[in-house]
Amino acid sequence: QDGPQRKKRKSEVGEVDTQLDILAIGTAVGSILLYSTVKGELQSKLDGGHDSRVNCVRWHQDNCCLYSCSDDKHIVEWNTQTCKVKCKWKGDTSSVTCLCISPDGKMLLSAGRTIKLWDLETKEVYRHFTGHATSVSSLMFTTVKPMNESKPFDGITGLYFLSGAIHDRLLSVWYIRSDRKEKNAVMSFTVTDEPTFVDLTVSEVKEEPVKLAVVCRDGQLHLFEHILNGYCKKPLTSNCTIQIATPGNDGDSTPKPVPILAAAFCTDKQSLLLVYGNTLQPIIEKVSLNTSESHICLVRDIQKLLSLKTDAALTKVKTPVVNSDTKVLVPGIPGHSTAVKTPASGKEKKKNKRKPGETEESIEERLGALDIDVSKVKTPGGLPQTDSFAVLLVQGLESNDAEILNKVLNTRKETIVKNTVARMPIHAVIPLLHELTKRLQGNPYSASVMVRWLKSVFTLHASYLSTLPDLIPQLGMLYQLMESRVKTLQKLSRLHGRLFILVTQVAASQTVQDVPEVNQTAKLVYEDDSSEEEGSDDEMIADKDSDENWDEVEDEDEEKEGQSDEQDMTVEKEINGDSDLEPENESEEE
Repeated sequence: QDGPQRKKRKSEVGEVDTQLDILAIGTAVGSILLYSTVKGELQSKLDGGHDSRVNCVRWHQDNCCLYSCSDDKHIVEWNTQTCKVKCKWKGDTSSVTCLCISPDGKMLLSAGRTIKLWDLETKEVYRHFTGHATSVSSLMFTTVKPMNESKPFDGITGLYFLSGAIHDRLLSVWYIRSDRKEKNAVMSFTVTDEPTFVDLTVSEVKEEPVKLAVVCRDGQLHLFEHILNGYCKKPLTSNCTIQIATPGNDGDSTPKPVPILAAAFCTDKQSLLLVYGNTLQPIIEKVSLNTSESHICLVRDIQKLLSLKTDAALTKVKTPVVNSDTKVLVPGIPGHSTAVKTPASGKEKKKNKRKPGETEESIEERLGALDIDVSKVKTPGGLPQTDSFAVLLVQGLESNDAEILNKVLNTRKETIVKNTVARMPIHAVIPLLHELTKRLQGNPYSASVMVRWLKSVFTLHASYLSTLPDLIPQLGMLYQLMESRVKTLQKLSRLHGRLFILVTQVAASQTVQDVPEVNQTAKLVYEDDSSEEEGSDDEMIADKDSDENWDEVEDEDEEKEGQSDEQDMTVEKEINGDSDLEPENESEEE
């Protein structure tokens, strides 16, 4: 069997010999591929069972029958000869991640987070188990017969099975009882990290201990040996831990760990097959066990075993040996040719080094030496075009050249920025984001320019960025920068508001001061040299006269206004077509 998360299960040994070479592979789309290992080709495809990714595939002892579970919460029973769904039922409230068929083939274990035991005839739940906090990645039966042989065996009661889950450092052992009371694990094995591969030897006799090999994500292998005889409260630790490391010589004095990828017991139940090294080119080795030691470190030099031969001369520039008869084309005018002199090995080195007194040849002289008309070669004036900007940007990012990057990133034209980002290759997007983040941390003035680049990167390459699994840690610094910048905006806007009020008040007070003062000097002054009494009588008379004059003037004005109003009314009546015979209208008008 392959690893629990690789979604491949080799067919179990059955009665029909023709079916033994078939490998069932669950896909992320929901279909299952049946692959013939003998023919080396796809035999058939099972469709229509699942709507989502297939998590686990298990062959039944009857070879034509296959069980699969998926993220769509369903379990499907397939007939592999007709390639059709035999039966489909809902297995859990969330996705079903693992399956295991009982030794007699009548029961099926399924697990999402909780574990259920199904009767395959009625498709009903026979037992419930608590399960794990996270989704279960491995399920397997550890015993074939019950330990208590006094009672008749019904095929399932009294058996033990093992389960492991992702991000869970405990492997749990469960006991199938005749009653439904106990739902919790009877014992557990503790390991150093999340289990990625589990293999065990099935206990067939009462006194025979179960041997368990657990490979963890940290690359260590833990071996357990325990007789399953009921409840055990304390988690059991491993009898032996196996690690593999490099010898640590040949220039590098520190040994490096070599991760173990998988382990399986051989048929003698004493020796182990270890798979270690690189996943693309793993090394498989048979190791005989000595469990008296609690910790074993195997020293293996995987560099010698997997040394990839690289030709050192590939990276060096070679000068071709050219005969006098050959004609070599060089870049420039089509059809232009020049004779290439074969340089001697000694002269070549001298040619590159210039003496202190000599001046370097100009480009014009070099072009002249190539017999190319200099006037035809156009030198682009001003800024380079967007395609050359994209090339420059990639070169600057790869060589980490500050001069090139400054030249490109300090452009303020929106169109150039957009076109450059659109034309740059996808692999340069993340390095560009890192460079922009670095520059945002520096001068605040440069931030206003960098934000334009950020905007166009996020708008044009959003689909690529969303596919990256480790995007959030990659952009963590940028998020923090943005948040810290935006935090101060509220305070700044408040300050701006207060300053605005102050400035407007100051401006208002200045405008009040600038208004010219009203001239309050009298325009007409009466001056009289006579006595005060006469003056007072004259004033009284003058007041009376003036009052009478004012009254007369007011009366005249009122009369004139009355006449004009009457005229206006008569005009309006004539316009509206009203006559004097309607007293109601008259009163309204008045």
